[in-house]
Amino acid sequence: MNIEKILDEIENILEGNSHLDELANKVRDPFKILISTILSARTRDANTKEATETLFKKYDTSNLIAEADVEDLERLIKKSGFYKVKAARIKEVSRIILEQFNGQVPKDFNELINLPGVGAKTANCVLVYAFKIPAIPVDTHVHRISNRIGWVTTKKPEDTESALKELIPKNQWIRVNRLFVKFGQQICLPNNPKCNSCPIKKSCPQDFSMENARKRKKKEKKT
Repeated sequence: MNIEKILDEIENILEGNSHLDELANKVRDPFKILISTILSARTRDANTKEATETLFKKYDTSNLIAEADVEDLERLIKKSGFYKVKAARIKEVSRIILEQFNGQVPKDFNELINLPGVGAKTANCVLVYAFKIPAIPVDTHVHRISNRIGWVTTKKPEDTESALKELIPKNQWIRVNRLFVKFGQQICLPNNPKCNSCPIKKSCPQDFSMENARKRKKKEKKT
């Protein structure tokens, strides 16, 4: 299997960039990418973009967010959902970055995941989008698509990340999240994927077993 060729085929059909990709292309500010990724949890890309832009119009540095009133932060990021939890987190993260890292977002994975509200996906997003360090951030798109196209057979995102790192050459890691996010938004949709217009349909087993198992569990809980 030629991973690079498959990624090329996906890239050729996609339009536009994800929010993080746009942010990285504009300024590549590690702090803004970190905060934006925290805000992206459990919400749509468009909501993250709106909340991030609103926030950074008023508070665009770790010092400003650390000193901001938490209620004001909540108001600014409300569009991102779970805004009370997220406001407290970005304020605390900003304080830690100021006090422990002299205002500079760390490049180290282990230091990143020790920040409040920062898990493997967020840490890897910072490595990829802010520092161009090879990593594979596994969000819902990467997890779903990797299973659908038969690259992995995993149930948890952390297992998906490990399996993909074994499968994909390291020089291609940095492309995976960027491409699969847009691919998942435009072609390989969560529901009713556009398989007929998919550039890799000939090599894709169209394995929906993961989604079908999840649907069965939801039905069982309701009964």
